[in-house]
Amino acid sequence: MRKHLDLILIALALVAASAALYTLHYALFGDAHHILIYFLGELAFLPVEVLLVALVIERLLARRERAQLMRKMNMVIGTFFSELGMQLLGDLTPAVENGGELVRDLAIRGDWAPHDYKKALRRLADFDLRVRADALDLAALKATLAARRDLVVMLLANPNLLEHEHFTDLLWAVSHLAEELQARPSLENLPASDREHLAGDAKRVYAGLAAEWLRYCRHLQVSYPYIFSIMVRTHPLQEHPSATVK
Repeated sequence: MRKHLDLILIALALVAASAALYTLHYALFGDAHHILIYFLGELAFLPVEVLLVALVIERLLARRERAQLMRKMNMVIGTFFSELGMQLLGDLTPAVENGGELVRDLAIRGDWAPHDYKKALRRLADFDLRVRADALDLAALKATLAARRDLVVMLLANPNLLEHEHFTDLLWAVSHLAEELQARPSLENLPASDREHLAGDAKRVYAGLAAEWLRYCRHLQVSYPYIFSIMVRTHPLQEHPSATVK
């Protein structure tokens, strides 16, 4: 109510100021005809001015709101990769068939340019991704996901992520894999068909994980180069990751 009252008072003040200036103009020059001509001219152009101002302001506000939302989302995504995503990336990569070929294209470096990220994402999309069931350490994967289950649930409940469809899909894939592993009392002596099923779930996680990791690294390189620096040195898609600056 207070906000509406303030707007009304501002509007009345502006109208009063306009009326006072027109009155002053008439008092000085006594030319009502001239005032009327310019008043009607300005009034005729007013709808166009309103349209232009509304479009420009709306676009600027929408852009600002989008930028703020992206910053919030990337903070959440950063939490995911710090707490779980990087470990999953390192644990699942050895199980990817012909993963060495893919890793060479996904291993970010400090001198990457925007076209390098686009190339890597295209390479990932075109790669015939297959996860070998016999190379998955299901027990370790189950323990990792169980330890971070609350994190995944918390992230899925974050309303800001509704605008980030790809990352939300990744979280659902991770959550589903965790549920599949938890649903089995024992992961020993599983039939080949069941292990292949779990490998398919792991493949879904890896595909989304690698893509979101590339996008997140690009964001870090532009907005937070000091965080990107340690990411380049420690990410698991390299032979000897180390935080030591060499």
